[in-house]
Amino acid sequence: MEDLRYPIGTFQAPHQTDKQERADLIRALKQAPAMLKKAVSGLNDTQLDTPYRTGGWTVRQVVSHIADSHLNGYIRCKLALTEETPLIRPYDEQKWAGLADSLTFDPQLAIELLEPLHNRWAALFEALTDADYDKAYLHPDTGEEISLHHALALYVWHSKHHTAHITSLRDRTGWI
Repeated sequence: MEDLRYPIGTFQAPHQTDKQERADLIRALKQAPAMLKKAVSGLNDTQLDTPYRTGGWTVRQVVSHIADSHLNGYIRCKLALTEETPLIRPYDEQKWAGLADSLTFDPQLAIELLEPLHNRWAALFEALTDADYDKAYLHPDTGEEISLHHALALYVWHSKHHTAHITSLRDRTGWI
């Protein structure tokens, strides 16, 4: 039986990435908003307010969460580039998903935010040196140092992961 929480599997962090792997990840980062836009295309309000699984977020909340997460991710990467292993500030994803913008706003607003954000983020990653990818930030909840190799792969996976929540729901329900 498919685990609806992880339709593409769990994230596997790379320790390092080479130039070709990074180029592929950056290309996927650029394409992620378009894939998300396609995933929600044509859904009505009832469908947007349907959880992707029992106990999970609605489609509308998933889209908003991606924007929230990726805004934070972009800032975290910039902090890693400008400070020595900065301690980042986490946020309560569940509470953010319960705010009005996540519960009621048109998901297109979040997608319109993601399009230029991902383009700018991709340009930032493209401009990095090999050594820059070793820079990291510290996550206070896990104590883990997240390198920019890891962050790039993580946010590409995150995009695909949540987009798959929506596309797998569409497949299961027959929404075309």
